[in-house]
Amino acid sequence: MNLDDQKKQANLNPSGNLLNIAESTTMKGKIPDDNQIIEGCIAGKRTFQNMLYQKYARTMYVVCLRYASNQAEAEDLLQEGFVKAFLNIRNYSGKGSFEGWLKRIMINTAISLFIKNKSKQDVISTDDIESFSPSEEEVAYEFPGAAQATTRQLLQLIQDLPEGYRMVFSLYAFEGFQHQEIADKLGISLSTSKTQLLKARKYLQKQIDQLQREERLVL
Repeated sequence: MNLDDQKKQANLNPSGNLLNIAESTTMKGKIPDDNQIIEGCIAGKRTFQNMLYQKYARTMYVVCLRYASNQAEAEDLLQEGFVKAFLNIRNYSGKGSFEGWLKRIMINTAISLFIKNKSKQDVISTDDIESFSPSEEEVAYEFPGAAQATTRQLLQLIQDLPEGYRMVFSLYAFEGFQHQEIADKLGISLSTSKTQLLKARKYLQKQIDQLQREERLVL
């Protein structure tokens, strides 16, 4: 089933985009809570789908940005993630937060795209990044000066990472996954997960240092 077919099944406009179809919706009386919105989505009601989208789109978009190389790719992940959520929302058990359930869908969507593209990336560029062996000290590596960088700058640096580095770094740093979990999800070895995290951190630190040097020159 392609994405357009999935949109039809989810009661979405196949020629549109979730970013465009989330019109403002209002209901008379009390604003429905998550359980009521979820029930409405299970029934395939567009109004409740729009409500759900409006409530969580911004938060989920930030999640997608961590795994995408640019805003357009993040929007594609967001759209596909919401389509999957609407198709599978009846599978939400109610245990744990709905936001957490939705976030896992977004992350799994990004992982699926990575695995799909992985065969095209047999060699990951390591230009300007020297090779080194993982150690416990390096795993605890910090980013001196990162506090002075803006959130937008840091996000852009993460997006500029090679895809493999970006996936490992985001799963480890933002989601708290351990290396074995990352290796299993991405279909890579444990040592590859550790090495890519360390190289990602070293690359990010190098770019943060460069930002600081440029800012000092401006001042």
